[in-house]
Amino acid sequence: MSLGDRVDRLRQPEYTGTNRCLPCTVVNLALAVVVAGAVAAVSPVAAAAVLAVSVAAVYLRGYLVPGTPTLTKRYLPDAVLRLFDKHGAAPLTVDDDAALESFLLSVDAVEQCREGTDLCLTGGFRAAWNDRIARFRDRGVETGDVAALFDGLDVDPARVRTESRGDAYEAYDDDARVGQWESRAAYLADLAAEAELRERHSGWHRLDVEARMEVLGSLRLWLERCPSCDGPVTLGEDTVESCCRSIDVIAATCESCGARLFEAEFSPEAMATG
Repeated sequence: MSLGDRVDRLRQPEYTGTNRCLPCTVVNLALAVVVAGAVAAVSPVAAAAVLAVSVAAVYLRGYLVPGTPTLTKRYLPDAVLRLFDKHGAAPLTVDDDAALESFLLSVDAVEQCREGTDLCLTGGFRAAWNDRIARFRDRGVETGDVAALFDGLDVDPARVRTESRGDAYEAYDDDARVGQWESRAAYLADLAAEAELRERHSGWHRLDVEARMEVLGSLRLWLERCPSCDGPVTLGEDTVESCCRSIDVIAATCESCGARLFEAEFSPEAMATG
């Protein structure tokens, strides 16, 4: 076994690189310095060796003391943790239609239509989104593409997996379901839109998973071509059956392949009197 192979076996990707816990790193390096200082009173040479091994361990594994990530989260004050937290800014919210609209306007995803007061996708966003959809469709979806949906959240990207049930898709973090899509078309649309929004808004990582899915789901209403079969998309009313009742929904559907892109429950009585 080569030296490089041995080093790779020691490395813990879940605690190093972009996943490195900075408070853990600082605490463990401080401990290494303290231990090396104590050893230096007996042997400076041994102290240098202890410090070198400790630094190498922190670099490769993320920490020296087992359980450091858990201990750091539990016992370090929030004020200290916020100094190191790359996602420490206040979370973004899209908890109503106005906030959602404001967010989409801020990333130049939508603009006021030329006629009327409705919103339309901007030409630039539509082109970029369609280009990303085509790339996902042509090369296939990889695990990392799905895991990116949950970047910055309390979800371990290494554990994210997907399952298909008919044409529908679900994402799991171990056994916990963290995402679901009505069809492969909706799945492709969301992955492509997420990748584009991540580049356009520096605060995307501050949206929780519910807010991200709200943004991505709303964007699907503006799709004119199906991400799966490239046919036209129609918006209309439909009735779907649950385990115990019939539900009236507004649905966006691909005409050519029947893929469901979006559906939301509504009240026909409310629509009639609105």
